[in-house]
Amino acid sequence: MLPVVILAGMHADARHTVTEALLRAVPGAVALHHDLTTATGRTVTSTLRDAGGITGSREVGLVNDCACCALRDDLVPELERLAACGTHPLAVVELWDSVEPQSMAEVIQAHASDRVRLQGVVTAIDPALVLPCLANGDGLAECGLGAAPGDQRTVADAFARQLEYAPVLALAEGREPADATDYALLAQLHPTARLVRPGESGFLAALAPGFDTAAAAARQHPACALLPHEACEHGVTTTVWRARRPFHPGRLYAALEDLVCVAVRSRGRFWLADRHDTLVSWDCAGGALAVEGAGPWLASLPDAAWELVPAERRAAASLDWDPVHGDRGQHLVFTAPDLPAEQLRGLLDSCLLSDAEYAAGPSAWASYRSDFDAFLAPAG
Repeated sequence: MLPVVILAGMHADARHTVTEALLRAVPGAVALHHDLTTATGRTVTSTLRDAGGITGSREVGLVNDCACCALRDDLVPELERLAACGTHPLAVVELWDSVEPQSMAEVIQAHASDRVRLQGVVTAIDPALVLPCLANGDGLAECGLGAAPGDQRTVADAFARQLEYAPVLALAEGREPADATDYALLAQLHPTARLVRPGESGFLAALAPGFDTAAAAARQHPACALLPHEACEHGVTTTVWRARRPFHPGRLYAALEDLVCVAVRSRGRFWLADRHDTLVSWDCAGGALAVEGAGPWLASLPDAAWELVPAERRAAASLDWDPVHGDRGQHLVFTAPDLPAEQLRGLLDSCLLSDAEYAAGPSAWASYRSDFDAFLAPAG
């Protein structure tokens, strides 16, 4: 069996440092890397190396002009070939800059044979670059980092997903030393992550348990995501705001510019009055907000439908069940240096339904109209 570690990271120097540390720590280990910078020539360059350097290189043709598609189609066959050799105790899949680890982990889990085992997912981080990356609202395509045609992601949102998906963060400082604020920001963004440094004791042990893609996906779903708790350290604040009353869609939309700009990272789920039965996700990084319908609130489903809902979702709902509204509610988390927490709470509170609006009930709320209709599917 070939153990596989996926190594992601927007910080290329940190990622290379971690890859080299893994190759040195495990004699006979190899690293597989697909360089997507060559995609403009309709090929992706795949390289294989060990602790001594590059042992092989080849060109992989693009599929539908999509570099990321070529990576997905080539990755599993290459891992199967390495497993068949029977000589490598570890394969490191070092992902290209903007490729997110979740998609590659799920490809391996779904399509690889029993000879290939996904052992861990790691994101390499230069702590001094966390804030600059999260504040970077530039499109990946503009920066030459697009992984597919029409890639609409920004540097900030791709980096945020790389950081938050991996249960292990490997820290490798670059030329600029990180300070206490950088480390506080990192800890608040992903408080459950195991932080390791390449070459230190415990580095390899952090990768030992194996990796469950289904559980990892559940941790990212807005209905049951493991969101950060309140924190304030070294000038960095995380504010958790919750409420059991729906937003007035018009007032919330009018406040979006202020809410988006107040934090380097915000996420969670929210409840719009005119969409009484729809859970809406909030995902914001680098000043760019994405709101999406994430399915129904469980309280809106008949009892028989609950058996069709993943266990993680049912467990999360039961832990936060309200006798009146069920799992409906607001749960938003904002993180930033110098975050104006009280001003933020006041603004969010002002977007909720007033007492008179709330008393009118869901039938009256359904008549509300807002600009959210342009981003979300028509209300049922």
